[in-house]
Amino acid sequence: MTDITLQNFEAELLAASMQQPVLLDIWAPWCGPCKALGPILEKLEAAYAGRFKLAKLNSDEQQEIASQLSQAFGVRSIPFCVMFVGGQPVDGFVGAIPEGQIREFLDKHVPPALEGETALPDEQAVAPAEDEGNALDRLMAAVEANPADETARFDLVRALLEVDQVGAARDVFTPVAAKAADTITPHARFAALAHWLAAAESRADATAAQAAIASNKRDFDARFALAQSHFAARRFTEAMDELLEIIMRDKAWNGELARKTYVAILELLTKPTPKAQTTEAKGTLEIAGKANVPPADPLIDQYRRKLSMALF
Repeated sequence: MTDITLQNFEAELLAASMQQPVLLDIWAPWCGPCKALGPILEKLEAAYAGRFKLAKLNSDEQQEIASQLSQAFGVRSIPFCVMFVGGQPVDGFVGAIPEGQIREFLDKHVPPALEGETALPDEQAVAPAEDEGNALDRLMAAVEANPADETARFDLVRALLEVDQVGAARDVFTPVAAKAADTITPHARFAALAHWLAAAESRADATAAQAAIASNKRDFDARFALAQSHFAARRFTEAMDELLEIIMRDKAWNGELARKTYVAILELLTKPTPKAQTTEAKGTLEIAGKANVPPADPLIDQYRRKLSMALF
């Protein structure tokens, strides 16, 4: 496993993929699903015994590379994995998907096992530091130990939604549902989760919705159903595009539901504000002078501008 930076991007990613496929895992320290996915990828790198190489890129530290790849694939959520073959990005997937699906993805791009070579089955693969289940267990333990820990609860609900455990996500979310619905002192991140859960639970039929829209572009119920289908599948930009069509035609439709859902997706895509940096001196912690502001995201800024133009 190799950490990718601007300095080694050419040699360790592009040039290396000329010799063998390289799977690049784009992650961030604050991302719960990333923590669940990482150990699975490390386990599979060992199990595939050299048939592909795993590389990792910290999107907070290597924003230029992460932004270019995200824009190229139209993806703005992490974890985001890109397969490089022959010096080029050829395919990818988003989210902490199950190990079986990752194996199916890998098998499309990596060379087959040599004749006489036996691939390690799941139970014989080299054990990672922790797998997806352990990561979820750790988040669950954190919530149980301190039910008031809003960050842990948010990360757990998000991680469960990333792996399509919608029922479990609803159970964890229920104790804070009132905060999500509070219009006097709104909690933007919990409100965003409420919209994501609603999309995941809606089980919207995308095919039927597309057919209805083809017949009537002002069928807002169908267009919202299509947006919900995209939202549930973590196709966030596609969801916002459909919601924007509703907003541009009828801003007040269904109690501004399209606008509220659009804003919720932007909230989910926006990185949380980093904690204040500290420096240790003489046994005490002193707050650093510089403010901590999340780096600008061109695509999020673009979709915020689109919403502003639609509203005014």
